[in-house]
Amino acid sequence: MIEKMKFLSITGPKADIDRVVNTYLSKYEIHLENALSELTAVESLSPFMEINPYKEALSTANSFYDELADPEKISAKPMDTEQALNTIRRIQSDYQELSNKRADLESQLAALDESLRVIRPFRNINYNISSILKFQFIHFRFGRIEKEYYQKFEKYIYENLDTIFIKCDEDDQYVWGLYFVPEHEAQKVKAVYSSMHFERIYMPDTYEGTAKEAFEQLTETRNRAAADLASADQKKADFLLRNQKDIVASRNAIAQLSGNFDVRRLAACTHGDKDVFYILCGWMTEKDAHSFQNDIKDDSRIFCIIDGEEDEHLKPGIHQQPPTKLKNPKLFKPFEMYIKMYGLPAYNEMDPTWFVALTYSFIFGAMFGDVGQGLLLFIGGFLLYKFKHITLAGIISCAGVFSTIFGFMFGSIFGFEDVIPALWLRPMNNMMSVPFIGKLNTVFIVAIGFGMCLILLCMVFNILNAWKAGDVEHIWFDTNSVAGLVFYGSAVVSIALILNGKTLPGGIVLFIMFGVPLILIFLKEPLTALIEKKSEVMPKEKGMFVVQGLFEMFEVLLSYFSNTLSFVRIGAFAVSHAAMMEVVLMLAGAESGNLNWIVVVLGNLFVCGMEGLIVGIQVLRLEYYEMFSRFYKGTGRKFEPFRSVK
Repeated sequence: MIEKMKFLSITGPKADIDRVVNTYLSKYEIHLENALSELTAVESLSPFMEINPYKEALSTANSFYDELADPEKISAKPMDTEQALNTIRRIQSDYQELSNKRADLESQLAALDESLRVIRPFRNINYNISSILKFQFIHFRFGRIEKEYYQKFEKYIYENLDTIFIKCDEDDQYVWGLYFVPEHEAQKVKAVYSSMHFERIYMPDTYEGTAKEAFEQLTETRNRAAADLASADQKKADFLLRNQKDIVASRNAIAQLSGNFDVRRLAACTHGDKDVFYILCGWMTEKDAHSFQNDIKDDSRIFCIIDGEEDEHLKPGIHQQPPTKLKNPKLFKPFEMYIKMYGLPAYNEMDPTWFVALTYSFIFGAMFGDVGQGLLLFIGGFLLYKFKHITLAGIISCAGVFSTIFGFMFGSIFGFEDVIPALWLRPMNNMMSVPFIGKLNTVFIVAIGFGMCLILLCMVFNILNAWKAGDVEHIWFDTNSVAGLVFYGSAVVSIALILNGKTLPGGIVLFIMFGVPLILIFLKEPLTALIEKKSEVMPKEKGMFVVQGLFEMFEVLLSYFSNTLSFVRIGAFAVSHAAMMEVVLMLAGAESGNLNWIVVVLGNLFVCGMEGLIVGIQVLRLEYYEMFSRFYKGTGRKFEPFRSVK
């Protein structure tokens, strides 16, 4: 069902808005509207212009809150405003100090890693690096050559050059080394090395001792720096752990303050004789609205008008339809997911949650009737819904109940049809004679009959919804209105008479049953205009009106026929389920009498998963296209309170 809403206009001194929000509004769910948009009849309104002073503190608190392992499970005592702000400032200051130390260590580690990267290939040089870097008369270069060019260099060029190349390290692609050359030959030799794609590596003068000693010393220093960095990370983690309750408490307090302050964005200001007053507008449930009004009755600084009650200083004009807040029993609650997927019902529209819950579960059970598999769906869905709060699992659990019921009706348990008797029929074997058609599976006939009843019921829903909305066309002349109900109902009655061997009514009665409704549907636009007393009843282009009307009538008749046949899928899936399980048992060796139980178990799991998914989708298709499209618009807007009541 849809909760009944009341529109509230709340006003008081501008400086008192925070007290009102904290003391009263925080206790209730209120869907706030923009007061400037709603109160167009009130003159001299201005926006409530103030900058949120808690925004920066909330951002800081959220950054700490997000770093906690599981903040929602941390219980913390409430804090007042000053205490919360001071706590966040203290935590930010201490944490920043730890972060700065960590950043320095991280920078040191990066520098050491770079130094190690440079010297690692040359660590086998058994000579003082700083001495090499001070050579004046011998030219030298540290670098690397691709292996392909090094082999050519070594084979064809090296012996003819006045140079010494000391190979230090290699991998699959490069050879690292150091070459020496007399100063006067430096340019010539450098050119040769460049032609061999020698890549110079700049060696800083910070190393001490031999390359090996420098490498080992750097490695040791780097390990100490890494340990210090890990220690700094642990200190940050320990700091957050020690202060987690303060972080949660201060964050919650500041979030509440910031949320309260954001209410100003939707408020308006009006000037009285002496003071400035705020005005807040919004929707509450009828129960909350009366509780709120009772709560503030002794507070002289706040004044509230509910719905159309008017005061000489404040006359609210309601411009938007009320938001929709659904309230259904726990059993039907999971099915609200399907309603929201299609669209929330408008405030004056019927909430179809109960209808979906019953029809979806019933049709699913009819299409997937098996005692064993139904119990699996029921138990599995129930456990997932209870402990993991998965909404779809709740729907599956309800559907599993009806699968179990229809399993008894069809006499099927895990595909075995010789274990329990069928309380109704076996879907694959039961046939009946249909006039003009011949033998047809009974479940197909029952499925179509059931679908016809659902279509008629949806037409009744459409008439009721249209009656609430005062929509003349959809009450009397639409495809799913009274005219459509009479036509389709007449078709259902006629088919029932034929199946039972009864004679049809006379021609005049048939014309009234079928012809008059079709004429009313054909003339729905001019008839609606006539009832609503519009100036133009008939359209100007009458020829086009007739042609368009004829095509629409053809589409109406075709849709009645196709929508009805669409329910055949209920019987088809009931038969296919039995057929699939028959195949599983055949593969398991049921005919030979030696059952392979592994095949039986795996086959049941496969059918339960695959067919359950397909049937679930097909039932949802029937709900949306064959039923919802007849009576449900789903144009409502969600009830969104500015704060969830805790």
